Amino acid sequence: MFIRAAATIAALTLTAATAHAQSVTMAMSAAPTSIDPHYHTFNPNETVDIHIYDRLVERDPQNNLIPGLALSWKLIDDSTWEFKLRQGVKFHDGSEFTAADVAYTLTRVPTVVNSPGSFSIYTKTVISTESPDPYTIRMKTAGLYPLLPTDLANVFIIPKTLGPNPATEDFNSGKNAAGTGAYRMVEYKSGERVELERNDGWWGPKPHWQHVTIRMIPNDGARTAALLAGDVQLIEFVPTADAARLRSDKRVTLSEIASLRLIYMWLDRSHTGDAPFITGPNGEKLGKNPLNDLRVRQALTMAINRPAIVERVMEGAAYPIGQFVGPGTWGHVPDLPPPTLDVARAKALLAEAGYPNGFRITLHGPNDRYVNDGKIIQSIGQMWSRIGVQTSVDAITWPNYVGRTNKQEFSAYLLGWGFPEATNPLRSLVYTFSPAKGWGAVNRARYSNPAFDGLVDKLMATADDAAREKLVIEATRLAMTDVALIPLHLQKNIWAMKAGLSFVPRTDEDTRVMDLRPIGG
Repeated sequence: MFIRAAATIAALTLTAATAHAQSVTMAMSAAPTSIDPHYHTFNPNETVDIHIYDRLVERDPQNNLIPGLALSWKLIDDSTWEFKLRQGVKFHDGSEFTAADVAYTLTRVPTVVNSPGSFSIYTKTVISTESPDPYTIRMKTAGLYPLLPTDLANVFIIPKTLGPNPATEDFNSGKNAAGTGAYRMVEYKSGERVELERNDGWWGPKPHWQHVTIRMIPNDGARTAALLAGDVQLIEFVPTADAARLRSDKRVTLSEIASLRLIYMWLDRSHTGDAPFITGPNGEKLGKNPLNDLRVRQALTMAINRPAIVERVMEGAAYPIGQFVGPGTWGHVPDLPPPTLDVARAKALLAEAGYPNGFRITLHGPNDRYVNDGKIIQSIGQMWSRIGVQTSVDAITWPNYVGRTNKQEFSAYLLGWGFPEATNPLRSLVYTFSPAKGWGAVNRARYSNPAFDGLVDKLMATADDAAREKLVIEATRLAMTDVALIPLHLQKNIWAMKAGLSFVPRTDEDTRVMDLRPIGG
């Protein structure tokens, strides 16, 4: 009896220890705005969604397209793409994944109510679907559209069993949060945490962790402190000020890679008369928006010392840039360097534009979303003041900030976006805002240039990759020459984890618990 009891206790102890060992807590740097996978094209949303839902087309850590719920895809005529789907895949609600769920998802995406960043940019080109069998779907486009697989690498698939018009709030409550992903959602506390449980029926490689807690810790110092205290085992966006000392701390390990995320400045083009937070040098109304003058925009971009920001503010964890994407990313322009700092020329351009004494402006930005975001806008404010543009700086918490950018409440403001290839920003960021077309969906400054739009229309209808890339380069040059926005730098992605764990870094910034494992496990 004693031996049996001892064995039972030992077994229970081992089981408890194993269960504890298979639980992990990670900390995100910003809170998602919803668990609805089609509500908001926002990286923190995606960070949670990639655990619950899957896409037809996925990306590997180096950003190459790979099979997801679709095993293969091909263009079978100029207006038809065919996708062959995985068989035997189940949604968390028990229903089987078929082509009907893909058609249902494509129909649902543009109907999401109050979306601050619609996914319809990735689905608008599909005008109809047909399914010769449950595991084949053919998507018809209005004309030749070579980038549909690339677009669908952004769209999570949900089950048709959710019925017509599934509500965003029902995803947040968990009622609708049924994907085919590696984890099931157990609980979502907005702004606080997400609890996940492993889906042992997932079609992909089995993740190590049975239970996952995702905590929202936007404060950089608090995130690092939580890791060192053992409260969390993985953190994203390691503060640059902490990275050097963490590299020599035996309690933790770092994982690093060059990022796709561009940090950039918007300059408002939506106002023709007085623009918000802009006045004359003595506080007087100007009667017009100076940012509509190309010479003013040129002055503002050449007044920025990008290498100094990278060295002093980012502490080397970034790369200066003068376009949308970096070397090695499709559509990069090799001979388009960052604008050179030229204070004298900037002052001369302001005088030519009719502002010899400059003007006043408030530069807005978040203080808890991107690496060192508050410090970046402080630096730029000082640089602009040196050319006579008296700049006040207002750093705002992200939940309050992002909604105001969508309403064109600011004139100069900082944002960031990760681009897998160069057509993405051309269509979504700089193309004229067009709800009907689905392009320009995140063109918050309302930049508009018919010549640029024409180039994008042409390249999106060009099948040959080499010919299309030439048009991408031409469109990029035009946007940068016209100062459609002000690119600053590409971030470096840095994660930190408890010693004894390994993590696969990704260029797209995705923090996936599936990529975290014990060393040797």
